Amino acid sequence: MVATISLLMANTLFSIMATSTRRVVGFCPSRRIQNLVSRRAPINLLRSAAFVNHPASSFESPLSSSLTTRRWMATVEAPATDDAQIEEEEDDDDKIVVQLPTNDNDEELLKIRHSSAHVMAMAVQQVFPEAQVTIGPWIDNGFYYDFYFPETKDPETGETIESRKLTDQDLKTIKKSMDKIISKNFPITREEVTREEAERRIKEIQEPFKLEILESIKTEPITIYHIGDEWWDLCAGPHVESTGSLPKKAIELQSVAGAYWRGDEKREMLQRIYAAAWKSPQQLKQYKLFLEEAKKRDHRVLGQKLDLFSIQQEDAGGGLVFWHPKGSKVRRMIEDFWKDEHVSQGYDMVYSPHIANLNLWKTSGHYDFYRADMFDQMKVEDEQYQLKPMNCPFHCLMYKDELRSYRDLPFRWAELGTVYRYERSGTLHGLMRVRGFTQDDAHIFCLPEQLQDEIVGVLDLTETILSRFGFNRYDIMLSTRPEKSVGGDEIWEAATAALQGALQAKGWEYEIDEGGGAFYGPKIDLKIRDAIGRQWQCSTVQCDFNLPERFGLEYVSAEGSRERPIMVHRAIFGSIERFFGILIENCAGDFPFWLAPTQLKLLPVTDAARDFCLDIAKRANKKGLRVEVDRGNERLAKQIRNAEQARIPIMAVVGAQEMEQNTLAIRSRKLGDLGSFGVDELLDELERCAEDAIEMTKMGKQEQKNTDS
Repeated sequence: MVATISLLMANTLFSIMATSTRRVVGFCPSRRIQNLVSRRAPINLLRSAAFVNHPASSFESPLSSSLTTRRWMATVEAPATDDAQIEEEEDDDDKIVVQLPTNDNDEELLKIRHSSAHVMAMAVQQVFPEAQVTIGPWIDNGFYYDFYFPETKDPETGETIESRKLTDQDLKTIKKSMDKIISKNFPITREEVTREEAERRIKEIQEPFKLEILESIKTEPITIYHIGDEWWDLCAGPHVESTGSLPKKAIELQSVAGAYWRGDEKREMLQRIYAAAWKSPQQLKQYKLFLEEAKKRDHRVLGQKLDLFSIQQEDAGGGLVFWHPKGSKVRRMIEDFWKDEHVSQGYDMVYSPHIANLNLWKTSGHYDFYRADMFDQMKVEDEQYQLKPMNCPFHCLMYKDELRSYRDLPFRWAELGTVYRYERSGTLHGLMRVRGFTQDDAHIFCLPEQLQDEIVGVLDLTETILSRFGFNRYDIMLSTRPEKSVGGDEIWEAATAALQGALQAKGWEYEIDEGGGAFYGPKIDLKIRDAIGRQWQCSTVQCDFNLPERFGLEYVSAEGSRERPIMVHRAIFGSIERFFGILIENCAGDFPFWLAPTQLKLLPVTDAARDFCLDIAKRANKKGLRVEVDRGNERLAKQIRNAEQARIPIMAVVGAQEMEQNTLAIRSRKLGDLGSFGVDELLDELERCAEDAIEMTKMGKQEQKNTDS
């Protein structure tokens, strides 16, 4: 293996969490696009059992029991600052408190990562002269660089030598070469040249990928950055002044992965080297501890360990999720809560087919603009049918079923609709990137004057639903009209003002992405933060002026004229599958009581006790509680250990005394022994906790211990 699994998984996670498209301008993306890729608050790593200054909740991280005083975790309470804050206690290297900066709030860190990428590319070509460079942008935790290794000829025999495959040892060799370059303290200088001169130089050093990059640069003059007189590349900057400014011990080459040039599987396969780069060795150390914590929370590992879901790659194909009974119980709780909240807020539930005639997708425009992400069509009685990649065209057809009056609006239609999208096998990732998934979709058809109130309602509902699952901190982006769009100035301005007004009514802080809206309307994107500070794109609210036009949607106004309604697309989870994956990683598989697949595990000591337990389970199930009775064929210690490993929140050992007294001695996974309860009292308390989405903290009768000597 080229790299440890933990680092590879972590880099994959960072890649998946980034939602903006990186576009190469010269060597790296423009600063504006980089800002949109990485808008994270600094990660504050503190020696703590759980959240710092956070109120206790049913969704608090289980780190209180899993981390010792020499372990660390992340929280996002700290505000952004320009520099990392470092404090050290005497004689204890593990008691360092580091607030990790980001590319967005630390210009020097960004320069370090950018220049480190150049130094690595130079080192690779020093060690392996046949290597050709492509692109190498900075990313949230460091940088990566893509290289092409062509086949070569043995100078003595003339035999073809296969293209090089980088190994762990190669990474070590490259890092040593980087350290030498850093030690020589080469100046890093900027040069402006004409396009013709840049092309001449690139051809001279035989770098075909650089020629393609040059063609994609539309601005003049062309800028080049030099490392001394040794190496140069097309680049827009910024950089440190010299290689000696780079902290050797804060840069680590982590892993190698494959990547197609330009993301096109028909083009060359490149080798991508991922690297972490920080301002100090302490920051690198804390980042690596963060990776360890992220690895422990990997939903793919926990999903298998806790028997929640599987992806039957060999027998059924990639990207298709099989929900096991335990995972299905959690999903049902999520969906039932989602449905109940929507109905209470005036939504109607609808259902739509999984396939439709191809003509529908031509009408909607998906076939023209989204075809690459759709599966191939199927032939049905000489007509072409398409698996649906979206739910919205179906809702448009339902609206169009009859002529609507302005008095009827708004319509709020919600659907948990399963859609199917083509994803390359190399992009699939657990529940985060799949080929079949269920969107928590809803569409609102409203009058222009109703738009702001409807958006406020969506944001209220979003807050209610996300907070139920423990997500209370959001990063919000308002994206405005792009250069190419449909709809007139007046409707764009009114819709944008409505979105801004809704955010201001909520009192939520937000950033504006000028020109970042969809071609069919402005939008609000909401990202949540998990227990270790990672950011996840979930909720979106999008105005649409395009589909009402394409489908000819109308309502009769108060004046009797035919007008177009405004259509709002919105999702809160994004998809059930992806949200479930985020949920697993947020709580490390330790679901809160109300969501746990098994809420109470009864551990009978004898066969007679087992019958007693089965009767209790039957009564509990009638109250909507999920209770499991251990088979009792293991030693008691093993039964307890199995319940702990399954992360069951409440358990009870049941023997002769419990049967005689009709009681249960309760142990909480998070709080320890809670004492003894009458069976009816316990079931009532558990029912209350499940309904209120809280953990059981009530103490029962404590056994008297003999303290006589």
